[in-house]
Amino acid sequence: MSELIEARHDPTEARATGAKPEEDASLWKDAWRSLRTNPWFIISGIILIIMVLMAIFPQLFTNTSPQECLLERSRQRPSAQHWFGTDIQGCDYYTRVIYGARASIAVGVVVAALSVAVSIILGLVAGYFGRWIDTVISRFADMVFAIPYFLGAIVFLNVLESRGILEVAFVLTIFTWPITMRLMRGAVMAVTNNEFVLAARAMGAGHMAIMRRHILPNSLAPILGYSSILVGLMISAEAALTFLGVGLQLPSISWGLQLSNAHGYIQTVPHLLVFPLIFVAITVFAFTVMGDAIRDAIDPKIKK
Repeated sequence: MSELIEARHDPTEARATGAKPEEDASLWKDAWRSLRTNPWFIISGIILIIMVLMAIFPQLFTNTSPQECLLERSRQRPSAQHWFGTDIQGCDYYTRVIYGARASIAVGVVVAALSVAVSIILGLVAGYFGRWIDTVISRFADMVFAIPYFLGAIVFLNVLESRGILEVAFVLTIFTWPITMRLMRGAVMAVTNNEFVLAARAMGAGHMAIMRRHILPNSLAPILGYSSILVGLMISAEAALTFLGVGLQLPSISWGLQLSNAHGYIQTVPHLLVFPLIFVAITVFAFTVMGDAIRDAIDPKIKK
């Protein structure tokens, strides 16, 4: 019975012991089955599909160009003709908010992707080999982690002459990867001494084979759940940095830039602040809820 349980957890070990894993009992299929019945996952998924479509294909949501601006209609209130009103330059604000999704979401996705990629490599190596390798990687991560990522981003971005999506995402990645690296390292260390890993070593499997076939698939649960949350955090970070004047620059169109341009008109034309803020809040909420749902579904320590 114990061999069959381990076989379900690791297909390679199942072949070694002669037990045939049941696909329906696999961790990932169990996770997907749990996610399909989670209403919060469905709600957040629908919201994110709409937001991603908005970022990739804004023409599906508006036929107006974001550059179509007339000064004579500057700062108009929301109306049937302009649902979100107009901004300072007289641009249709609904269109600008729709097009602003691309840069804001792109920053969050790029930061999360880069941080996860770095964390998987460094966390896997540190957690598996341990000893001085773990010490060097962990202490370096601690030094970076000691610098508040928001403060570090302000300092670094303030000296850059050009701040586009890649520049802002790269700077944020520099100060956020230690968080995901710690999660990956801890998950790897929890798996390294399991019986199926020891059995693979006894059968002569190399380090790369063990890490690829045994360690990595069983260590991804925490980092996958957190990666979705990280996207939401970085979207809000981009908006805050841009609001402070050290984030994205024109001619980019982002929710952060819209919030930055609106801060001097909060009392007279509050819709300039309200609408992009609502979109930021909804998107961050959706990514956070989805991350929690994914973590709960695929983390065997949480599932009962």
